Amino acid sequence: MADEASELANDEAAHTELHGAVIAGIVPGEPARVVKEAARYAKVLGAPLLVVHVDVTRFVTYEDPDGYVHSAPIDMNIGGGEGDLEIVKAETTKALESHDVSWTARQLVGDPAIAIKHLADEVDARLIVVGTRKHGIGESIREFFTGSVAARLAHRQHRPILVVPLGEPVADDEEIWPA
Repeated sequence: MADEASELANDEAAHTELHGAVIAGIVPGEPARVVKEAARYAKVLGAPLLVVHVDVTRFVTYEDPDGYVHSAPIDMNIGGGEGDLEIVKAETTKALESHDVSWTARQLVGDPAIAIKHLADEVDARLIVVGTRKHGIGESIREFFTGSVAARLAHRQHRPILVVPLGEPVADDEEIWPA
């Protein structure tokens, strides 16, 4: 019983520390520019930085009253993204080594837009930062069917969203989604 009370107190302290956070949605291999921009805004706003990775190979099955989330893999035959959070942590550590900002990392599961929205509600986030998708036919097809995480976030919650462009911009006279 004492352990449960101690764990609950620790969860409440962590929740309080993250109140008003800047949330950065990061995937492994994403350019450091995204997390650096998020860190810059966190510093300007005097807010904690919360780096999140969403494992899209898992979904939420049940959430305990104390907030613990149970999840299951979408397909038992594919490898999950368990190691992706460690990659995101290592890349964030490297990207922010010369920045004077403290940050916390958290793994979410399921649909990225919905998972980030729920976390933003939980911590009353001040800003959500995400990168654009990389150019390429595969990414264009995926975005066509699933939609942009940034666009879906913009339609599902009230917080400001900073979308950090990745790569070179497409010229004004060039097709964004080539046929």
